[in-house]
Amino acid sequence: MKFGIPFGRLNPKAWVEVTLEAERLGFESVWLPEHLVFPVDMAGSPFPGEDHPPVPPSLPVYEPFAYLSFLAGQPAQIRFGTHVYNLGLRHPFVAARGVATLDIVSGGRFEFGVGASWLASEWQAAGLDFATRGRRLDEALEVCRRLWTDEVIEHHGEFFDFDAVMFEPKPVQAPHPPVVVGGESRAALRRAARWDGWIGLEHTPESAANAVDELSALRKEAGRADARFEVTVGGSVSSVDDVAAFQAAGVDRLIVAPWASSRNAVDGLRQFGARFLGI
Repeated sequence: MKFGIPFGRLNPKAWVEVTLEAERLGFESVWLPEHLVFPVDMAGSPFPGEDHPPVPPSLPVYEPFAYLSFLAGQPAQIRFGTHVYNLGLRHPFVAARGVATLDIVSGGRFEFGVGASWLASEWQAAGLDFATRGRRLDEALEVCRRLWTDEVIEHHGEFFDFDAVMFEPKPVQAPHPPVVVGGESRAALRRAARWDGWIGLEHTPESAANAVDELSALRKEAGRADARFEVTVGGSVSSVDDVAAFQAAGVDRLIVAPWASSRNAVDGLRQFGARFLGI
């Protein structure tokens, strides 16, 4: 089992210290949440069945490729991920360039977590149609894939249209950094099945197992049953039996936050490491 750390549950002042300590203890990755902008008038939630936004519009948000590139310069070899990047709100030229740059400066340690988005007013603020978010994300991902892998790229689609271009340098990871798709909907799972992994919200072993079963069927349907694929979910563990239950459910990576506040995050990491990482 791999263990990741969610920056979304930490004060940004603690991110560097927590990254270095997580690396020392044997955590595999740190994950940065992302939004382009928070409108003052927000509604909805990424959590199924909830109506209120999980954060206030005043929450500090950082450009992920810039901040993770800064962390990549720290003396650590931990992996970095976005949880998740709203790719549909950007032109794929911009996103593909950020991904490639981060992958290069980190020496191939980036996991590109993407999502279709849940915040309609964010799309309205950017002048884009929220109803097109799924199609726009799919097309942007395909453009990014070709930018990362093809020598010359020409594309004429529904949202992006350009004649032949070249894109260098390519990412370190071949054919490209893993694309892990976030979301709990059927559409999100179907999209994840076509890429390199799925990143869910908070789960129990039982709910994770249900999603894994559905993903297995969707991957087979997409002709990707034998392709490399990782399942990542948030979850709580209090014993080695809990970890074993998540493993049995088909989870490859757990994102955990073993602290009550940012002030005791490092101590929480150490206690977790002593119990579950053999430190």
